[in-house]
Amino acid sequence: MATAIADRPAAPVGLIHLSLAVGGFAIGTTEFATMSLLPDMARDLGVDAPTAGHVISAYALGVVVGAPLLAVLGAKMARRTLLIVLMAMFAIGNALSAVAPDYATMMAFRFVSGLPHGAYFGIATLVAASLVEQGRRTQAAARVLLGLTVATIVGVPLANALGQVVGWRSCFVIVAVLAGVTAALVALFAPRDRADPDASPLRELATLRTPQVWLTLGVGAIGFGGLFAVYTYLADTMAAVTKVSPSVVPVALAVFGVGMTAGNLIVPRFADRALLPTAAGVLAWSAASLLLWPFAAGHLWSVIAAVLLIGVGGSLGSVLQIRLMDVAGDAQGLAAALNHSAFNVANALGPWLGGLAIAAGYGWTSTGWVGAALALGGLAMLAVSVAVERGGRRAT
Repeated sequence: MATAIADRPAAPVGLIHLSLAVGGFAIGTTEFATMSLLPDMARDLGVDAPTAGHVISAYALGVVVGAPLLAVLGAKMARRTLLIVLMAMFAIGNALSAVAPDYATMMAFRFVSGLPHGAYFGIATLVAASLVEQGRRTQAAARVLLGLTVATIVGVPLANALGQVVGWRSCFVIVAVLAGVTAALVALFAPRDRADPDASPLRELATLRTPQVWLTLGVGAIGFGGLFAVYTYLADTMAAVTKVSPSVVPVALAVFGVGMTAGNLIVPRFADRALLPTAAGVLAWSAASLLLWPFAAGHLWSVIAAVLLIGVGGSLGSVLQIRLMDVAGDAQGLAAALNHSAFNVANALGPWLGGLAIAAGYGWTSTGWVGAALALGGLAMLAVSVAVERGGRRAT
């Protein structure tokens, strides 16, 4: 989805990046806060907690389906226009979620809410990267994703606190308002671009014939799963192994968010100098920090240190985003959006494998071993990608 910028951006680049990051903040708030509000939601909708948890799966399914679908359908649209449409869709989906009368409609509205998620991040990072020189693209993409990581520190606790006082529906109202604000900011500040006249859905789909696109998506789908294997069962592990009060869990979750934010501020500076070595370094870091988890889970101070280190591995997202831009050719829109589909696959794969280990009797801390194996699997996939690329160069 290559587009031509008509004029130099009238607004400062930093303000444009901030506008795009507000959308990431809205997405991060609804994605993570929903998990903490499930008990109240289940009670209000008349279902048990495990059944209510399916609304999270419905949202994730919407992300996986919507990312490629909307990227392809929006191939002939200017990126600025597409971003406004995506945020309008996101606002509508969350507003409907706030008034869902029963469980069935809530499932449908959460699916609709998830549709624009991946496409928004994909297109927003492309716009952000297009405004800076070649050597700062990863930093630009990371600024958009900072909205999501900051949401885990600020947005989620605030939405949860408000949900306890006013009701869980208020979370979706807040997110809908934030999405509307994002659409307005993009309309005001994003550069007015023109759609590439040669762009088409078929050209976007052509990127799926590129092996490097699939290999890079595989790195994210496998390698990122390790982080989710531990994060999903963090509260249960702290209750059963660390033996702390439930009131301490939000502190650990906030520290995890601090780690992700720090990673997105620091790692992209290295990635802009050496992209693939940085990706390998992040995966190795994730494997090492996840290996520490079984030994750290017994004490609160070591848990806090471990979740901070594990959170840094979240910086893999912006690194792989730029890798996909490099290997996708002219069909960058679809590839960039699929990056977030891959991460939602990781969000399903990690908890599933971690749950299997726990159910098999290996204990709550076994998620660390599972996570490390997934991170190493992502590293192996990256090694295959590099080997295939070098082999192609030699053949040429």
